[in-house]
Amino acid sequence: MTLASNILFFGPFIKASRIDSYFAVASAVGLIYDWALTFGQEVELIWKKRWSLMTAMYLSVRYVGLIYSIIRVLLFIPVTTAVSPGGYLALDWMCVVTNAILGVIMIARLYAMYQKSRNVLTFLVVVFLAVNIANGVLAGIIMKDVSGEIVVLSGMYQCIVSFGGDSVFLGSVTWIFAAVWELVTLCLAVWITAKHFRELRRSSAGGIIGDCFTVLIKTHVLYFASFVPIACFNLAYLSPITQVEPYSMKRHIYVGFLQIFSLAGKFVLGPRLIIGVREYHARLVTDSDAATSVTSIVFEKHVYDGKCSV
Repeated sequence: MTLASNILFFGPFIKASRIDSYFAVASAVGLIYDWALTFGQEVELIWKKRWSLMTAMYLSVRYVGLIYSIIRVLLFIPVTTAVSPGGYLALDWMCVVTNAILGVIMIARLYAMYQKSRNVLTFLVVVFLAVNIANGVLAGIIMKDVSGEIVVLSGMYQCIVSFGGDSVFLGSVTWIFAAVWELVTLCLAVWITAKHFRELRRSSAGGIIGDCFTVLIKTHVLYFASFVPIACFNLAYLSPITQVEPYSMKRHIYVGFLQIFSLAGKFVLGPRLIIGVREYHARLVTDSDAATSVTSIVFEKHVYDGKCSV
């Protein structure tokens, strides 16, 4: 419903909306800049290679992130804010889907690192389904209680979105589930990496496989390291203390930085989970052209046979 309202009464909301728009533009520019920097690698390592599940995962995360950032900017344009309630819901579901895709990428990486162990795959799939089904249900409950109202302030459309019910508590639960999943995958990655490094000290192929596992664990640890502060910030934001003044400038600056970090974790570091390993493989193929036939055989056996392949 559209309302004509006094601009003085909605003054704090207008200031908060302006701050949100600044951060939305900043995050969009950051994602587009990162895409431009890595587009050359993307063409060589993704588009020109044989298509696979990981190719689809990479493209989904990368371009969903770009679409997400563009939609967020459009929501602050007066012409498009009339549909912003549905736009906010679309953004929330895009995050849910992206988290599920990143979970599939993690399963594929750990499955390869554990030499295609069915037990590990079964365990990961069970935990993944439990976490994502629970988070999907909770997200549906939260979004069911979301309400949006269009107000006209000095001839400009603005949307006020409010969350009802136990959205604060349910939101904190979803982040706890997500943190459990990230912690499980990190522990499994560190465990198998340490085990392989011990075994490969006595192996002639230790340099090849050791470097490959180094690439995997570095990208995984970097991704997890970005998740920890994001989770803490989200839990702090969902606390009742931050809900006292919903349109305060400090609160929206906090939310703005939180969204930038969250988008960077999902849509910048997420694609690098794949492209980092692809880059290592491409460099290894180039180096192997000048190596001996024995090195080439070791490379084929250990790298392309599923141990480090994404």
